[in-house]
Amino acid sequence: MNDQPAGTGTFQAPEVTVRLADIAEKAGVSEATASRVLNGKAGVAAATRQAVLTAVDLLGYERPQRSRQRSAGLIGLIIPELDNPIFPAFAQVIERTLAMHGYTSVLCTQTPGGATEDEFIEALSERGVSGIVFVSGLHADTTANHERYTRLIDRGLPVVFLNGYAPGLRAPFFSTDDGAAVGLAISHLRELGHERIGLAVGPSRFVPAQRKAAEFRRLMEPVVSADDVDKLIVHSLFSVEGGHSAAWSLLEEGCTAVVCGSDLMALGAIRVARRRGLAVPKDFSVVGFDDSPLIAFTDPPLTTIRQPVPAMATEAVRTLLDEAAGTAVPTGEYLFAPELLVRGSTAAAPQPTR
Repeated sequence: MNDQPAGTGTFQAPEVTVRLADIAEKAGVSEATASRVLNGKAGVAAATRQAVLTAVDLLGYERPQRSRQRSAGLIGLIIPELDNPIFPAFAQVIERTLAMHGYTSVLCTQTPGGATEDEFIEALSERGVSGIVFVSGLHADTTANHERYTRLIDRGLPVVFLNGYAPGLRAPFFSTDDGAAVGLAISHLRELGHERIGLAVGPSRFVPAQRKAAEFRRLMEPVVSADDVDKLIVHSLFSVEGGHSAAWSLLEEGCTAVVCGSDLMALGAIRVARRRGLAVPKDFSVVGFDDSPLIAFTDPPLTTIRQPVPAMATEAVRTLLDEAAGTAVPTGEYLFAPELLVRGSTAAAPQPTR
């Protein structure tokens, strides 16, 4: 396709002709700019080029061969799983941001019985990646050996870490402020009149779970005894089943509300409450954590703490690419503010029966 006057341009996709005007309108650019991108011409900003190619994808057509550019390099992305929707949400933002800068991501997903994080690191190193993004990896596990990361850093391979912190590593970390998240949830539930509040979080060896538990303990100890606070914290799995088990224990402790360490745990808490004949939120209030995609459409819509996924992932990728380009980047941890989203799974505390 050659540059053509506005309103007349077309290009051939399989079995259909797509109007240049449609692509330009979808991308929010001029037809001349869309034409330059589709013809593989220089002089177009990376973000604009990505917008045009995204428009082609959204319209359901194959990109013209000449619009495809050679990747600037490969970046590894290691995430724990795809079952929890928060991880695909991180992956999508990371991959999109990398693509805008001309890089191709290599997604590595850990599954039970599958490749380990160390095996993924070895495979990515053999492929000559320009850097690696770790999301909720072993860097978040306080019992894990972090020498695997030290070796990468000593080799000069750019790495960034999301959600988890290892103070001995000279690298950038990007995390949601877990303490602030618990504070938002507790404040909300207390405003609703709840006093007996429980916390359901993941295994105690993980940094996010430790931080949530520490802030919960700090906030609750002025109103309940130290021994009692320990009964109100349950460490379980970051899953529906984990939330089910934890909420069962907390209901046995007389809790009228629970703050969960993930949205999946919150769904498990709702399920066990209903199995015990309780209504959510009339009899039992539930707060999640993540604001995973589609969580607003559960029954009831879930009150949750939103992780600022786009901001965290975008900043992590920019930092990684700066380092890959030879720029010295600050190390240490950057905390991002969470947001409380009040929906239908929380309500006023039930009145005690007489």
